[in-house]
Amino acid sequence: MNPDLDLGLERIIRAPRATVWRAWTDPSQLEQWWVPAPSHCRVDHLDTRPGGAFVTRLSDDGTHFGPHMDACFLAVEEPHRIVFTNAIDSTWRPAHPAPVAMTATITMDDHPDGTAYRLVVQHRDTEARARHSELGFADGWTTVAGQLAAFAERLTAL
Repeated sequence: MNPDLDLGLERIIRAPRATVWRAWTDPSQLEQWWVPAPSHCRVDHLDTRPGGAFVTRLSDDGTHFGPHMDACFLAVEEPHRIVFTNAIDSTWRPAHPAPVAMTATITMDDHPDGTAYRLVVQHRDTEARARHSELGFADGWTTVAGQLAAFAERLTAL
């Protein structure tokens, strides 16, 4: 991780890695945790393979959904690593996404307490990193990681 260009977070999720992986790769599960509550998510496309589409929509009221993420997967190594970017959209066209272009790498490793979860979001330059940070990267991505953990831990308890 380059601290001048990247933002990240790490946490332990008290659920098996296979459960966390499914939460990331099953559209019906991703919809339940992918955006900070109380917002709602709809998954339009989740083709978790290199080159596959990653398209979601966001709603604040649960009825009107607008664009959220239009990205593509660059690497998918089951059950360990997912890499996606919004700098290329789901149809492989160069994109100029708001608020910033980024490439996200999610890694999941076995841990004695469940899954070691790590996220690194890479940015083109220091300005893009600073903008993403100012817009609430830490709060947003930490909230979503917490929602993922709660979701996966609930599944494990069933």
